[in-house]
Amino acid sequence: MASVYDPQWLDAQYNNRARIPEHAQIFARWAQDSARARERFSPALDVAYGAGAAETLDVFPARRPGAPVLVFIHGGWWRSLDKADHSFVAPAFVEAGACVVVPNYALCPAVTIETITLQMVRALAWTWRHVAAHGGDPDRIVVAGHSAGGHLAAMMVSCRWPQVAADLPADLVKAGLSISGVFDLEPIRHTPFLQADLRLTPKDVARLSPARFPPPAGPLLATVGAQESEEFLRQNRLIRERWGDQAVPVCEAIAGTHHLNVVETLAQPGQRLHGLALGLLGLG
Repeated sequence: MASVYDPQWLDAQYNNRARIPEHAQIFARWAQDSARARERFSPALDVAYGAGAAETLDVFPARRPGAPVLVFIHGGWWRSLDKADHSFVAPAFVEAGACVVVPNYALCPAVTIETITLQMVRALAWTWRHVAAHGGDPDRIVVAGHSAGGHLAAMMVSCRWPQVAADLPADLVKAGLSISGVFDLEPIRHTPFLQADLRLTPKDVARLSPARFPPPAGPLLATVGAQESEEFLRQNRLIRERWGDQAVPVCEAIAGTHHLNVVETLAQPGQRLHGLALGLLGLG
């Protein structure tokens, strides 16, 4: 690995839009597919989970009560994209028997990654308290996330829920699926195209890097596109190295995928990521 302090190398490793020239067309496809998903499944949109303007979520209700719950956290380097761009994840899981929750969060630089992490804590707490009204089973919550959302999924698996509120169970999140996640923020702190927006300090890195935490009780499946950069592949291996095989029973590069199209396979029945998620939900 090149020095984490080599600015040009870091930008080349972590700037996925530069690595994927067709990213604009991919984002447009996500938006179109997501609009169709909302039209077809009539989700509860922009439900408040907190007091902030960005603290809303969409709920795609289960077709039958007592369904497992998939909470999907979007990516965008904590500074771009929106839950509305990711409704496309929901249909295949609703049809398989799940309830799907897609939360939003405020974006950097208006807020910090720590603030976003705490927003996701509130979104998961809301889900545990209220998802039964949408057909979901609060005792069967799985969190998945892509890119920055993969980092946030690992943070949720690691959360000490009873310290958040006395009514929350320690195992509120039963399992996690990280797709192209980032688990050590130290190289991100030195990546030029992200520095101005993320404003990470050494203290932030220590507090917000899952790879520096003790292994959680619940499993996290770590996946990444096989065509991604050396650093994304390394980050995916790192969480298995730090947390061990028991906490990270799957550490896998998904063949034929890059940083953006890998998350599309989550929503495609028959694809490896979709199958992994179904297994965590008890629907496989």
